[in-house]
Amino acid sequence: MSKNQIESADTNDGENVRVDAPMEIPKISKLDRRIADPRMMKKRRMKPESLTSLNNLDDGCLMHILSFLSPIPDRYNTALVCHRWRYLACHPLLWLRVDRFVKDLSQPGVFHDIESAVSAARPGDTILIGAGGNHLVSNIQIKKPLCLIGGGETPDETTLVCSRGSDSALELLSTCKLANLTVKAELGCCLLHRSGRVTIDGCVLQCETNPLDHLSCPIVTTAGDEEEDILSHVEVKETVVEKIKGNSVSVLQTRIEGGAKAVLTSGDLVLQRVRVIYSKAYLYFWFDVDHK
Repeated sequence: MSKNQIESADTNDGENVRVDAPMEIPKISKLDRRIADPRMMKKRRMKPESLTSLNNLDDGCLMHILSFLSPIPDRYNTALVCHRWRYLACHPLLWLRVDRFVKDLSQPGVFHDIESAVSAARPGDTILIGAGGNHLVSNIQIKKPLCLIGGGETPDETTLVCSRGSDSALELLSTCKLANLTVKAELGCCLLHRSGRVTIDGCVLQCETNPLDHLSCPIVTTAGDEEEDILSHVEVKETVVEKIKGNSVSVLQTRIEGGAKAVLTSGDLVLQRVRVIYSKAYLYFWFDVDHK
C-alpha cells in the first residue's frame, strides 16, 4: 500500500478509517543475543572469589590430589609452582628423600643414605635420591614394594656405586621401580632380581671395564615359578598384593654398558621382546624378562 492508502482507506459505508503502518522489527545481532542469554548474564554476575580453585583446598585434600601424579616429572614439577605447593609436593607422606648434603636430620623423611631410607620406608613409598656425588650401595635388599627415583634432570646426575667384592648394588625381592638412576658395579652385577615385578625405566647400568668384566652382568635374575612368602612380615593391602604377584623384569629406554651380557637368567625367566636403538654415543634397550 502507498503512504496515502495507509493514512486513509474507504470502507463500505464511506467513512475514512486510519490504518497505522506496521512496525519495523529491528535486527538483533549475535552480540545482543549473547548479552540477553540468561546463562551469559549468570556468568557475568559471578564474582572472582566464587570460582573454584585448587588453592582454595586445604593441605590434606591438595596433597591427596598430588599423590595421584607420577613422581617424575609431574609431581616433581608441581614443586616449582609456589612455596606451598613445594612443601606439599615434597612432604614425607608422598615420598622419602636421600640427601647426602643435608645437615639437619631432624627433618622427617630425610636420610643420609639409601639403606636407611629403604629400611624406614613403608610398602608403596617413593624414595627420591638426591642428585650430585656418588651414593655408595652394597647388597641392599628391597623386600617391599618401593619406587626409587633419581632427583637429577638426567640419570647421569644420580649415581649409585657398588664397591668391589659386593654381589650386587641392589637385591630386589619385591615389586619395585627404578627410574632416572645410574648404577655402577665393578664386579658382580648392578641389579640382582630374586622375585617380584621390577621395572627399570630411563636408567643407566654400567659394569666397569676390566680384564674380569666377563664375570659381571648389569642384570642377573634368579626368579622362578615358586613364589616366596617375602611379604609375610609386611602389612600390605590385598589390592596391592594382587598387583605384585608374579616375577618379571621390564627394561625401558635404558643404557646398558659393559659386562658379558645385558641380562643373565638362571631361573625360569627368559629374555623376550628385545628392541635396541643406536644413537651417536649409546645403545638404548627395551626388553622383558618373563615366563615363556
